Amino acid sequence: MVEFFEHIPSYYRTAILVAGLVILWILEGAIPRLRFSGNKYRHAGTNLFFTLTTAVVNLGFAFLIVKASDFTTEKQFGLLYLIQLPLWLHAVIAIMMMDFIGAYLVHFIQHKVTWMWHFHKVHHMDTAVDATTALRHHPVECLFRVGALLTAILLTGIPIWMVMFYQSVSALMSQFNHANIHLPHWADRALSWIIVSPDMHKVHHSRHQPETDSNYANIFSVWDRLFGTFVTVKDTTGLRYGLDEYQDERYRQIGALLKTPWEDVPVPEKQAGFQQQ
Repeated sequence: MVEFFEHIPSYYRTAILVAGLVILWILEGAIPRLRFSGNKYRHAGTNLFFTLTTAVVNLGFAFLIVKASDFTTEKQFGLLYLIQLPLWLHAVIAIMMMDFIGAYLVHFIQHKVTWMWHFHKVHHMDTAVDATTALRHHPVECLFRVGALLTAILLTGIPIWMVMFYQSVSALMSQFNHANIHLPHWADRALSWIIVSPDMHKVHHSRHQPETDSNYANIFSVWDRLFGTFVTVKDTTGLRYGLDEYQDERYRQIGALLKTPWEDVPVPEKQAGFQQQ
C-alpha cells in the first residue's frame, strides 16, 4: 500500500473519486433520503463545475504539498518523529491529524470567522444536498483547506503516501456523508460513533443555525463528540437545507455563486429543493 499511494497516478485518484460518485448516484436513486423537486442534472452540473475549480487550485498547490511532505520525511521533522513509532501507528495518527486540522478545525474556523464564512457559505447555499454537494467549494475556500493540510503535514510529520491515502479517503467520505441516501436509523446511528454518517452530516446543512454550527467533522466523528459540537436530530427528513437569505433562483447559477462572497446579503425569497416524501 505504501508503494501504491506513494506513486499513485493522478488518473487513478480521479477514477476512485468518479467511481465513488457514480455508486452513490445510483444508491441515491435506489434508496433516497429525500425526493428531489428540481432539475437533478442541472444541480449536479453546477456542483461539478466547482470540482474543476477545486482541481485547479489543488493542482497549483500540489508542488508545495509534496515538498512539505518530503521535507518532513527527509529531516524527520514533526511531532510524530519525536518518538519512534511503528509505521501503522504513524499512519493512523497522521490520518487522524490531517482529518482534525485539515477538515474539522479549518471547517470550524470558517463558521466562526466572518470573512471566511462568506466563502464557505457557497457550500451551504445548496438546497438539495447530495453526493455532488461534497464537490461544491468556492475556489478561495480551497485555499483555506490547502493551507490547513500543509499545516497538518509540517506540524505532524507525514510522508507523501499517507497524504495521498488520506486525500482519497477524505474525498470518498465527503461524498458518502453528503449523499442523499436512506440508511436504517440504527445503522446510521452506529456508524456515527466512529465515522461521519449521512444523517449526522445532514444536520450540518440545516437552515437552523444551531444545527448549521455543528457536526463539522469529515471522516472521524470523534472530533465533534470530543469538542462538544455534535448534534443529533431524530428525523432528518424534516430538515430544510440552504440559507434563508439566499433563496433566490439566481443563486443556483455558477456566476452568482462565484460572486456571492463579495455581495451584500439579499432579501429572502421562496426556495425550492428537497421535499419530504
